[in-house]
Amino acid sequence: MLLKPLLIYLADDDKEDRMLFKEALDDLDMNVSIEDFDNGVTLMVNLLDLDKPLPDVIYLDLNMPLMNGEECLNDIRSEPRLSNIPIIIYSTYADKSISDELQKKGANLYLVKPNSFKMLKNLLSRSLEYIHLSRDTTDFSEFVISEKKSKVRS
Repeated sequence: MLLKPLLIYLADDDKEDRMLFKEALDDLDMNVSIEDFDNGVTLMVNLLDLDKPLPDVIYLDLNMPLMNGEECLNDIRSEPRLSNIPIIIYSTYADKSISDELQKKGANLYLVKPNSFKMLKNLLSRSLEYIHLSRDTTDFSEFVISEKKSKVRS
């Protein structure tokens, strides 16, 4: 029996980052289906479309034009139908005050974009595994996932 693919929504204004993200997941050989969006507005339109299936997880770039990752997070968490979808915010910058605020607002994880493709694959694998294992709990002991041991700056 084949399991249905994990449906991932990815919102990032950088086309190259979206392409690398998809390549990394393909290399991991995971059973996933990815829908990507170049801004938060288009993502929200799709999420609110009752004819479309809801994703199993959403990856949001923190810094996007039109509607950034934090604004998307706020809108998603305020919509009852969408409020339980795991959300992973990612950014090139690791800032403890920002990650703390995003966690308070309902993000499940904060992923710091790595500098290498190999590390991107590792972080995506870890983040999906963490979401899968933590599906029934809100106690996320490792909110920020990065390639360095010292996760964020205070």
